[in-house]
Order: sequence, then C-alpha cells, then structure tokens
Amino acid sequence: MLYVVRHGETEWNAINKVLGRTDIPLNDKGLKQAHEIAESLKDVKIDIFLCSPLCRARQTADVISDETGIPYRIDERLIEQDFGCFEGVDRFDGGYQAAKRESFARYPGGESFFDLAARVYPLIRELGESNALLVTHGGICRIIRSYFEDMGNEEFVQFSQGNCEVRTYPL
Repeated sequence: MLYVVRHGETEWNAINKVLGRTDIPLNDKGLKQAHEIAESLKDVKIDIFLCSPLCRARQTADVISDETGIPYRIDERLIEQDFGCFEGVDRFDGGYQAAKRESFARYPGGESFFDLAARVYPLIRELGESNALLVTHGGICRIIRSYFEDMGNEEFVQFSQGNCEVRTYPL
C-alpha cells in the first residue's frame, strides 16, 4: 500500500500563495496537523518512508518519524514542482490559472506536469509491493493520483490534497 501525505500548513498555504521551491517552514497549525497525522499512522506497517528535501516536508516527516519510530530518507524526486515565475503569486491569479491548464507546457522558468511525471512515476514503480509512506507536496500528490487514477484535464487541474491529508493507493 502507498500512503501519500502532503506536508502540514505553511504561512503561504494559509494565504493562498503558490508555493513550489521556496523553502519555508510549517506554521503552528501545520505542526499541529503533523502531530495529528503521525498519531493516525502509529499502527501502520511501513517498509519504506521517503520525504521531499524541502523543510516543510522534512518537519512533517520528523514528527511522523518521532512518533512512529520509523526512520525516513530524503528523495529529491519528491521535491515540489518548480512553478517558475508564478512562485509566490496568489493561487487565484488569472495568469497562473491559465498556465496551470497548459499541461504540455512548462511554467515559464519552471517545470511542466510531464517533467513531474518523468521523475515521480519511476519512483512509484521502484516501490514494488512494499508498504510505503511518502511525505511530499500538492503538485506531487496530483501527479501520484494521476498514476493510479484516470483523470480528465480539468479534474487533474482542480485536484488538491489537503495539508497533512493522507491518501492511499494499492501497490
């Protein structure tokens, strides 16, 4: 089974800013969310525990690791999408929303959804049939879901996994 956790809330999440590679920490709510998700994972058997290198994901993984006793490893492939020129803009900005729907194109100065799939899909295949826990980001959560479930373009664009929400997929 694959357990996918998006990191806890940050200040930019709270004010709806596009947050990609900017490395900011969890806010107080995000730390509380991390403790809550850690509690819910205490009795889950995990063989592989991987985490994005960004601090908000590492902080979330640290809490989970401390409370479950399961060590994790950093995997660079789980880093958030590079949103290029849209980093830090309002999530409802018209330019960002239009660019988000251009699935074949890269964000100016950033990555495309295909770039993400090229690094995340092989990682999923490497997990085999293990019980794996990934702590990562919203853009990566979207790509992981697209690996397991058919999604139309608009459904793909609209998908959002909540902060410290866990989703499971069969491996």
